[in-house]
Amino acid sequence: MVLAAALAALAAPSLPAGAVGRLPPDAAAALRRAGVPTTALSVVVHDLTTDQPALRWHEDQPVNPASLVKLLTTAAALDRLGPAYTWTTPVWLTGSVRDGVLDGSLVIQGRGDPKLTLERVWSLLRRVQQLGVREIRGDIVLDNSAFDLPEVDAADFDGEPLRPYNVRPAALLFNFRSVFYTFTPDAAAGVARVSVEPPLAGLVADLSVPLTNGPCADWRGALKAQFEPGRAQFGGGFAKACGERGWPVADPEPNSFEARLLQALWREMGGTLRGGVREGPAPAERAPAFALESPALAELVRDINKFSNNLMAQQLYYTLALHAHPRERATPASAAEVLRAWLAERSGPLGDEVVLENGSGLSRGTRISAARLARVLRRAWDSPVMSELMSSLPVSGRDGTLRRAPMVPGRAHLKTGSLRDVAALAGYVLSNSGRRYVVVAIVNHDKAGAARPALDALVQWALRDAPAH
Repeated sequence: MVLAAALAALAAPSLPAGAVGRLPPDAAAALRRAGVPTTALSVVVHDLTTDQPALRWHEDQPVNPASLVKLLTTAAALDRLGPAYTWTTPVWLTGSVRDGVLDGSLVIQGRGDPKLTLERVWSLLRRVQQLGVREIRGDIVLDNSAFDLPEVDAADFDGEPLRPYNVRPAALLFNFRSVFYTFTPDAAAGVARVSVEPPLAGLVADLSVPLTNGPCADWRGALKAQFEPGRAQFGGGFAKACGERGWPVADPEPNSFEARLLQALWREMGGTLRGGVREGPAPAERAPAFALESPALAELVRDINKFSNNLMAQQLYYTLALHAHPRERATPASAAEVLRAWLAERSGPLGDEVVLENGSGLSRGTRISAARLARVLRRAWDSPVMSELMSSLPVSGRDGTLRRAPMVPGRAHLKTGSLRDVAALAGYVLSNSGRRYVVVAIVNHDKAGAARPALDALVQWALRDAPAH
């Protein structure tokens, strides 16, 4: 096998002279058209077949990688926790059950599950009913203590507190603390019907809006929506030409979201709650009645990377801290320490060029170099979890954030990153000759969005086996 690999390396085209330190012409031209200087670009293209660099450009420069941070979080999680890792959400019945009545409280403890969606919360309550409970004489108690996180205003990052990507992590987190409004035209009635999921106690929402005959342009703006605590109003109209549309909105009262969802869902399922929903500790010395188990980590990292889910990445980030220090609450400091320690193991000692503020990349202060990210991807390629990490990345022209990318379909697995002044991608590219390349490309500039064609050009260059300039 070693001989075969050596012969393959000898038979492969040699690295073109001078390619390491020169930008491909198409990429340089795309930067010029965008008005972005070449100094704003950091690149590493590395041939995994020969383990030789094909291109290095400002590769050691500390830059903001935006959502490429999710590569670190998910790779560390697959490595430390294993692809089969699952989260458990334990549930206690603190009293006897007789004739459908729980003479005590229902206790639910959060342990960081990133995907406690409406369907899975319903499943949890269904399990409670299968234990014979129809009426709870006490309270529903929520233990949210596994994470110890500071209070942060959801508007702090970009002034958009109702964007789901700005929802803050929590040990017990239902349905991403977001509400999904669906608008379905009813031409006969002249309105669009509005459906609301999940149900929330106390939420009053307009259930129809007038249909209009104009084009489907800024349909969200045309609705003239107002999302306030306990109220969702639509003062405008909805264009019939839009067809059915959905709008996910972060709930304006995130800290009470779980309580209001449980109240509404338990009632909708025919249950009775005599007490209220409050926070409190889980029983320390009693085994739970059951525990709701999450899908496996290998499945959830696909959601995180393919759709760049910030909140799920943050939940995973703090789970790494819980796993490393099971007797302690997860904090921003402990999560950063765990991820930094893993990164040092995989890419060498960390200097001042590495700044990790969270696990999602939704940050203005995070810094890392393209060279270090490339080393992580090279190590991951030879790791036992390579297949799980690579399959979690968006596939060019096929799915996720690369579904509409102007690249050869199916030949690149790349995580993308975007902020106001960042455009980035990193992952693996399969070339025309069958060689695999690691590609990391990051632009930090006020016009970063306009420079994305330069990143696409670098991918195309790798696809063509890094031809001489």
